[in-house]
Amino acid sequence: MESGGSKRRVVVVGGGIAGSILARSIQFNADLTIIDPKEYLEIKWAQLRSKVEPSFAERAVVNYRDFFTNGRIVTSTAINITENEVLTADGRHIGYDFLVIATGHSDNVPVTRTERLHYYDAENQKIQSARSILIVGGGPSGVELAGEISTDFPDKKVTLVHKGPRLLEYIGPKASDKGLSLLRSKKVDIKLQQSVDLKSASDGSQVYRTSTGESIKADCHFLCTRVPLSTAWLNETILKTNLDKDGRLMVDEYLRVKGRNNIFAIGDITDVPELKLGHAAIHHAYLVAKNLKLLMGGGKESKMSVYKPGPEVAMVSLGRKHAVAQFPFATLGGRIPGLIKSGDVFVGRTRKHLGLEP
Repeated sequence: MESGGSKRRVVVVGGGIAGSILARSIQFNADLTIIDPKEYLEIKWAQLRSKVEPSFAERAVVNYRDFFTNGRIVTSTAINITENEVLTADGRHIGYDFLVIATGHSDNVPVTRTERLHYYDAENQKIQSARSILIVGGGPSGVELAGEISTDFPDKKVTLVHKGPRLLEYIGPKASDKGLSLLRSKKVDIKLQQSVDLKSASDGSQVYRTSTGESIKADCHFLCTRVPLSTAWLNETILKTNLDKDGRLMVDEYLRVKGRNNIFAIGDITDVPELKLGHAAIHHAYLVAKNLKLLMGGGKESKMSVYKPGPEVAMVSLGRKHAVAQFPFATLGGRIPGLIKSGDVFVGRTRKHLGLEP
């Protein structure tokens, strides 16, 4: 079993934005291990911009060692949890005093940063060489990708197909309507309440058929549907009874897994009733870091900080100058919200959280 010295052993499973900010925050207070199947953090809200501008990924894909300098990195997948160990796919048994689950979503990505950067080069070439592009999925990823392509490549024919009755269903209808109008103003062809049979173009015809019988000619397609949570593996662990019906970990007001004094969960995998967005995950990370420092220093549980969801704010960029923003008091679309997010898609701000140059 791998273990440390006099400091309390903390294991963080998952190196997304929540796990990474937490690890950086406590790396000098604990004997710390990050377990993740890749060697880097990717700032996910930069992914769609990186497809149209591959050099943008240079700032958004960051090796863990660039900000996590005092601890172990285990490049593997966690496959089991016991009362005092995490077991990994490569056969390690890593002991813990405190455990943080931050596995996010099940993304199929390469191990190294170099491979990930090559992926964006290939995606960009795919866009550049196409005259017509099909995007499947009208959630935030599909809408943002349509905005990025139609802004940077206005001569390309972009079609977006979504099976729901409106775009961006995770936020309010006013924001959906503004997103729809902005994309249509960029000449994006939007088809709602339809699905696409991607196999229908497997004969090389480059013609995709929808559930209503329509035919869509496209040189390439991008699948932008929801990625499942990375929590199914927990069904074989001591936390199997702590998952709700949606596969999220049930947590208390301190973001501890309910019934567990030394296991926390952060990010999208928690059952906290809030929009699952990056700024919420960052808030989770700082709060749990504060609580862990308290507990590792011998502080009382009664002094732990309570997590309170912030106001429901959501922003979706639509290219480099436009965005849709939903605030508690108003919903805006166009250049004003675009000034807030769309230029840098919050990459500089996120890098600051990691102690890096913007």
